[in-house]
Amino acid sequence: MPENVSKLKIISYSDPDRKSNAETMEVQVNPESYSQKITVKFSDKQAPGTTGKLPKFSKMEPQKLDFELLFDATGVINGKKNPLNGVEEEIQKFKKLTLEYKGDKHRPRFLSIYWGTLRFDGCLESLDITYKLFRHDGLPLRAVAKAGFIGSIDDEKRVKKDNPNSPDLTHVRTVMEGDTLPLMTFRIYGDSKYYTEVARVNGLSDFRNLKTGDRIYFPPIEK
Repeated sequence: MPENVSKLKIISYSDPDRKSNAETMEVQVNPESYSQKITVKFSDKQAPGTTGKLPKFSKMEPQKLDFELLFDATGVINGKKNPLNGVEEEIQKFKKLTLEYKGDKHRPRFLSIYWGTLRFDGCLESLDITYKLFRHDGLPLRAVAKAGFIGSIDDEKRVKKDNPNSPDLTHVRTVMEGDTLPLMTFRIYGDSKYYTEVARVNGLSDFRNLKTGDRIYFPPIEK
């Protein structure tokens, strides 16, 4: 991981593990700002025995990152001038870095973005380029690219995050005042019908009289 990154840096990889074929780009000018979006999904199911509609966590959507990049070939910025090709050469480099397919992987490249305290792993989701300044013959000399990125994690981690009740996960919960076994089972599995199995695993002969402070073991259950 790069340290003390004062200029926004984009590292491109051909594999999701980000271990090989790395290519790097440092922006000409840092963005004026960037925005991150996090979306949490909840299901519409209502827990049994409740009077209100309690939102039940469903999954976390991939994070999103958006910022604008300035491309300039006039020489005004950092003395970088390209009167022959204008900004198109740098824009093509950016597209190659973020979009180019490699081998049999028919998808955009995997990216890691660093700037100051920002670290974002993802892929390019959208690119909107506006050309701002032109030479007398129409050659673009300045452009602003609005780039949108979507976060990516490996499939194993994603499945576990999206499915908190997957068979390889176990849960231990402390009984709180007002809790019932069907209600606690609903919170864990999204369905209260598994409460008899939970009672059996915990050796509960009378599941209706849970004691506050008791620890209940919720085993992995195949659905």
